[in-house]
Formats: sequence, C-alpha cells, structure tokens
Amino acid sequence: SQKYTAIGILGKATDTLDATGKVTEEKPYDQITKGDLENVLRKFTGDIMQVPPLYSALKKDGERLSTLMKRGEAVEAKPARPVRVYSLSLQQFQPPLFTLDVECGGGFYVRSLVSDIGKELSTCAMMQELTRTKQGPFTLEEHALYEDKWTIDEIARSLEHCTSLLPGEPSHKKLKTEHPGETAVSCE
Repeated sequence: SQKYTAIGILGKATDTLDATGKVTEEKPYDQITKGDLENVLRKFTGDIMQVPPLYSALKKDGERLSTLMKRGEAVEAKPARPVRVYSLSLQQFQPPLFTLDVECGGGFYVRSLVSDIGKELSTCAMMQELTRTKQGPFTLEEHALYEDKWTIDEIARSLEHCTSLLPGEPSHKKLKTEHPGETAVSCE
C-alpha cells in the first residue's frame, strides 16, 4: 500500500487537478463545514471506482496522456476503474484548505480524489500539495536519508529485505528511472 498526505483547496479547479494546471473553474465553498467534509470522505473509503486524470502517465497508443495533452491533442477520459482506499481521514480544515491522510492501493490518483470530493460537496477542488509518506515497507519518517544521522549499519538494516540490487536477473521486477536505458530493481 501507499500513504499520502494531501492538501486540497476548495472552490478552485484546474485542468491537471493540481496547482500546476490552468484554473478552469471557481465556485463558492463558504457553505461547507468540517462535518460536511468528514461525511463525504466516508463515500471514498473501501473499494471505489475512480476516473484517472487526463494529465497522467496512462498511455494511449504508447504515449503518456500527459504528453499528448501538453501538445494540445484531444484526449478522451479513461473509464472509471476499481481502486482501493484503506483509510482516509481529515487532518485539518481551514477553508479553503483541507489536509487529508490517505492510504490506498496501486493505481490510485489522489488528485482525482480531491477533485471528486469537491464535486461531492457541490463545489470544486484541486490538490495543492502531495507528500508520499509510505511506499510498501518504506516510510518517509523511518527511511528518509538524513545524511548527517544515518550510519552505514542503519542503511544496511533498511535494505535487509532486498535480495539483490543488481538489475538483470529475470526474476527481478525492473522499475524505470528518469534516465533512458536505465532501470532500477524493486525490493519486494
């Protein structure tokens, strides 16, 4: 599973569903209470259907949708697909800002969640900030590399469950890196 802390903004929507996009809509949000928001969150917990954002790494004809969108090409929304939300809680509410903690399965888009929450509240919303706090066995709190604090023994202990860090074994799941031709190996 993955865990995130997300900050959303009520009353504003963008084409990317986050702060990097162009504002496409603004709506009033003054009527929304903390209780309203907490009630809506219950609808987004468990197994739900979610429409992925147009600006995403999903592909059409081998190209990322986000690349096609940036070139100005028309892109159809992908159909809703099943995703799982293990937990969802409101950490802070200071309108128009709200902070969520989310634990979810793979294929989940927090940007879509924030946008859907806005729609459910009869306004709009976008994600202002996102921090991944857990990915599989790794947590930000326990595994962030604080150069001045970690010893080589602590680093080795954190990697104990990794059988190999050398790519090329047929049994290893390879992960793409930002550099063409490079791969990293997953530790599972």
